[in-house]
Amino acid sequence: MSHRFANPDRQDQILLDEMLQEPRKFKVLLHNDDYTTMEFVIAVLVQVFRKTAQQATAIMLSVHEKGVGECGVFTAEVAETKVAIVHARARKEGFPLRCSMEEV
Repeated sequence: MSHRFANPDRQDQILLDEMLQEPRKFKVLLHNDDYTTMEFVIAVLVQVFRKTAQQATAIMLSVHEKGVGECGVFTAEVAETKVAIVHARARKEGFPLRCSMEEV
């Protein structure tokens, strides 16, 4: 006789393991454009991503030279919020700065 849940303790452990998994992580990226000033990018990195001036400058240079720079790694909700904040600030200042998130 076969039971679907022949070992209920095992089933409970599987459910617990699924519930305890680390949340998915996403890296937030800034993308280069020809209009957003370097000063604005640095300000966003300091204010939104809590980077030091030195860290912000290094990321800004990556954006400028490589076309993209990583701002940090966050849970989905935090990453989505930071992307929205960057876009809102950029639009308010008249910049086309693009920010995206990508699963790690």
